[in-house]
Formats: sequence, C-alpha cells, structure tokens
Amino acid sequence: MTTAIVIIICLLLLAAYFFDLVSPGIKIPTVIPLLILGWGIKQLSVYLEIEIPDLTAILPVLGTIGLILIVLEGSLELEINKKKLPLIGKSLLISLLPMFLLSFILAFSFQYVSHISFKDSLINAVPFSIISSAIAIPSVKSLSKADSEFVIYESSLSDIFGILFFNFILLNETISTNSFIDFVLQLLVVLVISLIATIGLSFLLSKSKHHIKFVPIIIFVILIYESSKVFHLPGLVFVLLFGLFIGNIDELKQFKWLNGVDPENLNKEVHKFKSIVVEGTFLIRTLFFILFGYLIETSELLNTKTLYWAIGIAAGIFLVRWIFLKLAKVPLIPLLFIAPRGLITILLFLSITPLQNIPFVNKSLVIQVIVITALIMMLGLIKTPKSTNNLSENGETEF
Repeated sequence: MTTAIVIIICLLLLAAYFFDLVSPGIKIPTVIPLLILGWGIKQLSVYLEIEIPDLTAILPVLGTIGLILIVLEGSLELEINKKKLPLIGKSLLISLLPMFLLSFILAFSFQYVSHISFKDSLINAVPFSIISSAIAIPSVKSLSKADSEFVIYESSLSDIFGILFFNFILLNETISTNSFIDFVLQLLVVLVISLIATIGLSFLLSKSKHHIKFVPIIIFVILIYESSKVFHLPGLVFVLLFGLFIGNIDELKQFKWLNGVDPENLNKEVHKFKSIVVEGTFLIRTLFFILFGYLIETSELLNTKTLYWAIGIAAGIFLVRWIFLKLAKVPLIPLLFIAPRGLITILLFLSITPLQNIPFVNKSLVIQVIVITALIMMLGLIKTPKSTNNLSENGETEF
C-alpha cells in the first residue's frame, strides 16, 4: 500500500510539472488541470471502492505554507527603484480600490438577501474580492515583462491587503476609532519585527558557511508568520518586506547599517534561495490544488442554487476591474481577464465561523467562482496576441 501511494504521488507531481511546462504555450492556467486531476482521483477511488482517510484538515496547512511561499517568491522577483514607482503606485491602487468597492457591493447584496448584520455580510464578501496570486502569477509567464510585473505586484498586494482587511473585520466586534488605532499599532509592531528579523536572516544567509541554510530560513519565515497570527499581527507584511529586502539588496547599499552584510556574496546566495523557494512553491501549490480538486463533490460544482450567484459575482469582479483599469489608464488586454480567485478565497472561507457563515455562501459558491474566473482568465490569455508588450517608442514600459 505504501509503495502504491508513493508511486501515485510521484505520478501526480510529474503530471503537474508537465502542465506547468506546457501552460505558457497553451495558455491554460495550471489550476484547471490540477483541479480536474484531483477530482478525477476522487471519482476513481469511489469507483474502485478504495477507502481514503479524510484529508480535509490538511488543506488549510498546505494553503498557509503555499501562501507564504507564493508571496515570498513574488516579492523576490520585484524590483524597487525610482523607475518602478509609477508601476507600484498603479498596482497598489488597482489592488486596493476594486477590492474595497467589490467587498461593500457584495456585502450589501448578501445583507439584503440574508437579513444578517452588515459585518457578517462583509466577512463573507471579502474572500471573493481578493485576486489569487497562487493562480495569477504562474499564469502570466508567457506575457510581456511589463504585464507580468504588474500582475505580480497587484496580486501579491491584493493578497496582503485582502487578508489585513479580512482580519480587521473578523477580529473587531465593533469598528471604531480605537479599532483603527489598534490596527495601526499592530502594523508598527510588525514593521519593527520585520526590520529586526530581516536583518538577522540576511546576515544568516550571507555569513553562514553551513551547507544547510536555505531550509532553516524558510522555516524561520513560516514560524514568524504563524507566531504573528497568535498575536493577531499581519504577518504577511513581514513575508513581503523580507522578500523585497533581500531581492533588492543592491538598491540598499548606501545604508550604513548594512555594512556587516556582504552584498556581492548575498546576491549569489539569494539566487540560490530563489531557486529553492520557486521549487518549494511549485510543490506545495500543486499538492494544494490537487487536494482541493479531490475534495470537490460533483454536486457542489453543479449546484444550480449557487450558480446564479457565482455568475453574478464573477460579472461584478470583471466590471469593477474594467472601470478601475480604464480610470488608471492601464492596458485592458490582457490585464482585464487576470483576476482569478483561488487559494486566498478558500483559506479565508475556511476561517469563517459557522455562526458568521451565510447559508448560500458555501463551498459550492466558492468552487464555482474559482472555476469561472479561471476559465475567463484562460480565454483572455488565449485571445491575447503574443506581440502585446505595452511598450512605448523609446522602449520604456507604459503604465
């Protein structure tokens, strides 16, 4: 039995690797074949009457580790300099404003239909308002550098600010001035922790001569993130800042407090560290979506009671996105279509307590919204001409 399980896992991971290889060419997001693969395994196990233990509890664990690695991978790829400020500014606005607007629109809709408190309606609405970097980032490999960078910034910031917004609503019984003061203090605490931890981990990465040093650093990052959750601190901010810091060490040479870090040696180690993070992200993300596909019931996917809501939510997502992209004068094609929901939506949905959950905002609705937005992204990428580069005549990126 053990041999069979190991063989199956290896075959699944190799199949996922094949999907990842061909995805840029065929422009089909890897999440779709992974979900189908997981769902197919479930149907096969039922047909063959193979008993598999309940794996539901593993999903949040894989999701949390996957989220940390995805944000870390994205932040390591981002360049921070004066030339990037317009891009960063626009991606920040387009990650924040549509999320807030869509959250409140959905919350009012949920409240009107369910007659529950606006706070509980908002808690149920926020997960649908956040772009999934776990799906968006791997799906834009075939796009121009300008479009890819925009998606990385936007989806990473959407994850971070979406989680902050969700936790702020979830953890405060009432929204008041004191709530905002506490929130700002929490951010300041995380910034201080991030500064200390980032410098310490950078020294470890630069100075350590031990042959094992990358895995302990990743474990430290996960540990700090999880520890911050115990104290209700926004730990994802630390993950982002750590990745940005070591990924842009050349831009920070002028700071005297970095004299103890050897930038040249650190750059070499960062390249190796990136490779480990990229491959670890692939592994965890693959297992997460295959497992999620396995846990999907066919009746949930085809639930007509929630399908109208799923279509309406998807329409709202792309309408709001179209408005803000037009206002920001950002190229619509292909960025309009890249607004998938996924890992974050699932994790936040699982965080909602039964008392706060709205009956029709259930697993069926989450699955349907994820599938619809992924399919729209796939169709949008397929229709996007390969020559779309969004470059001006002088070779600079237009954003």
